[in-house]
Amino acid sequence: MTYIDEQRKKWFGSEVYEKNIVSREFSVSELHSSNEPVVLRNFVEDWPAVESAKKSDTEVLDYLMRFDIGSIVSVSVGPEKLNGRVFSNEGNTGLNVNLEKSYFSKLLEKVLLLGQDRSSELVYMASVDTEHCVKGFGDENSINMDGLDPIVSFWIGTKTHIAAHNDLPLNIVIVAGKLRFTLFPPNQTENLYLWSFEFTPTRRPISLVDFHYTDFKKFPKFINAMKFVKSSVLNLGDAIFILSMWWYHVEALGIFNVLLNYWWRTVPNYLGTPRDALIHATVTLRDLPENEKNLWRDVFENYVFGNRETSSEHVPDSIRGILALIDLDLASRARSYLLK
Repeated sequence: MTYIDEQRKKWFGSEVYEKNIVSREFSVSELHSSNEPVVLRNFVEDWPAVESAKKSDTEVLDYLMRFDIGSIVSVSVGPEKLNGRVFSNEGNTGLNVNLEKSYFSKLLEKVLLLGQDRSSELVYMASVDTEHCVKGFGDENSINMDGLDPIVSFWIGTKTHIAAHNDLPLNIVIVAGKLRFTLFPPNQTENLYLWSFEFTPTRRPISLVDFHYTDFKKFPKFINAMKFVKSSVLNLGDAIFILSMWWYHVEALGIFNVLLNYWWRTVPNYLGTPRDALIHATVTLRDLPENEKNLWRDVFENYVFGNRETSSEHVPDSIRGILALIDLDLASRARSYLLK
């Protein structure tokens, strides 16, 4: 049990809401109305991959090897002293792990071998497209996504813990092995002490707080975040639905941990990512004088965060331009305007 989980039981927080539902009875639209994460117990218990994992770690390794196409993947490798934490080095000049290349089959063998040694090095493969390393795996192990086209990727490793981070897409995580998820709602961003995404391992905002050795003197506002923490331990065949922009920390507890992600969005790809707008707004707005920022806050409320119909109802349809409902053509013209 991590330090944060011990404190959660003493202080605040709650378990993640759970549903018992199997994937063959699942409709992804059921989740879109949820306003908090949902654990799906025994969600893919009938998958052949999960059936193999129930027998042994060796069995699931052999099962995955059936689909191996000889791919080379990127792997993070770190010494025992890291205690499984994938993060930056002490000088914040790079990763605390070494990035290496490995055949997918050799990675599986190494993770299984090292996972059996409590004092071994860290080995971790993050976010590799399933078809890149196990072509055909999805033909035997899949869920009904109601016509959506998710990105499906593998994460495999020894006992690791990954700093709290968030994702723009909606996210279903399916587990073989054993993993603990610790989650915070988006409104706790200020209390999680985020690191500049330019220097993080994944070039995304992550929390500086170490959940195993939490320094409350250095991060005092994190105590406020603890009031809203949710956590759950997932086992073979379980899944968890994580909403867009929720913060989550993942700790692998098993010997041989396999995690499968389904990432999707409910809006067209031509809308782009709000992260791009965030970076541009940071550069252009954040350091303005306070009175000017307040002026632009009102402008953004009118054009972006307010009701689109109300803000443009006085403009004839023929000349609404960017005030109209965004489609592919309008999105393309707006990007051309920015480039010029």
